[in-house]
Amino acid sequence: MSGWVLTKRELLHWVRQPWAPIFNLAFIVLLLIMFGVLLGGAIQIPGGGGGNYMSYLLPGMFTLAMMFGLEGTMTAMANDAKRGITDRFRSMPIGSTAVTFGRIGADMITSVVELVVLIGGGLLLGWRAGGSFGAAVVAVLLLLWLRFALLWFGVFLGLTIRGDGAQTAVSVLVWPIGFLSNLFVSPETMPGWLAAVASWNPLSATAAATRQLFGNPTGITAGPLADYALIMAFGWPLLITAIFLPLSARAYRRLRH
Repeated sequence: MSGWVLTKRELLHWVRQPWAPIFNLAFIVLLLIMFGVLLGGAIQIPGGGGGNYMSYLLPGMFTLAMMFGLEGTMTAMANDAKRGITDRFRSMPIGSTAVTFGRIGADMITSVVELVVLIGGGLLLGWRAGGSFGAAVVAVLLLLWLRFALLWFGVFLGLTIRGDGAQTAVSVLVWPIGFLSNLFVSPETMPGWLAAVASWNPLSATAAATRQLFGNPTGITAGPLADYALIMAFGWPLLITAIFLPLSARAYRRLRH
């Protein structure tokens, strides 16, 4: 119950100060237009796809949007700890997990809104899901599953890296991981060693699996993502959660001393 109260607290912050989530969405839409409209005509998709780069790009942009939640979560957790808000929560009769679950609950609700907006924008730009409705629902659940896992990574960073340069450090981390994947181009267009790294990127697994489920071109003709994308899209977030959920709980307990 206390976790839901803290979730509503975070949502009220966004209602009163909506610019951060609005700018995040605007930035994703800007990237979508830049890559899909301005550069898309020059990008070829291996394995067919009719040259429809927009159909390839959209699931990648959905995946990228799920990753961007990491920075906001880390910043919010770090600011609460730095300003003493976390100390106030400790003085209240609430469980130690309520604070982190409250933040993650609010972020997950925001994630659903982001996906709705991005899917609507994609439809306006001509993107279509060629798979079944049930497969599309599974694709959305996989995207939210990735977001849930990455949020725990963000919570851990926010509780352990609270210096002024923390947000810059995370930004430097997020962008290489986002681009060193199959979100924008197929790994098969990359040099061999780089393609191997991109293929084992957790973001690539979710993007490849959602492309399959949405009935969009995957740009993959061989390799682990061609045969095991769905398994990897479930397994990578499970591994990330299994590592960073207990680490986040440990970091929060250390703040108590």
